[in-house]
Amino acid sequence: MRLTIIAGSLLLALSSAVMAGQVYKWVDAQGVTHFGAQPPQGQAAQALNTATPPPKPLEAAQVEPATTGDTEQRAIDQKVKKQVAEQEAERQRYCTTLRTNLAQLQNNPRVRVEEDGEMRRLNEEERQARISDTQKKISDTCK
Repeated sequence: MRLTIIAGSLLLALSSAVMAGQVYKWVDAQGVTHFGAQPPQGQAAQALNTATPPPKPLEAAQVEPATTGDTEQRAIDQKVKKQVAEQEAERQRYCTTLRTNLAQLQNNPRVRVEEDGEMRRLNEEERQARISDTQKKISDTCK
């Protein structure tokens, strides 16, 4: 029994050594491609590399993280785009308010403001200062 196991192991070891031997490829005069363990006499042959195993196929576990990462990146991109859109909408509302206020200041010489719970009228200097301040905010913020 022991002899059988040893003989089988030896045969297996020798067969793997034979399988790992050099393989040659050549094309004969008729254009037929041949493969063999010995190169042909008087003819050019190409030695093939048989020692490199073929690449392993990707397993599902290796593919998932990339897909998960792509999904996470898309979610982050959508979140950022939503925030940018909200900020842009807020800026547009602010600009509309500024333009409305500017129109009121320019077209109405009797502008009243509420200060400390009481209404008071702006004098001409205050009105002109507010007009220039509003114009500056519009040029800085609104496009």
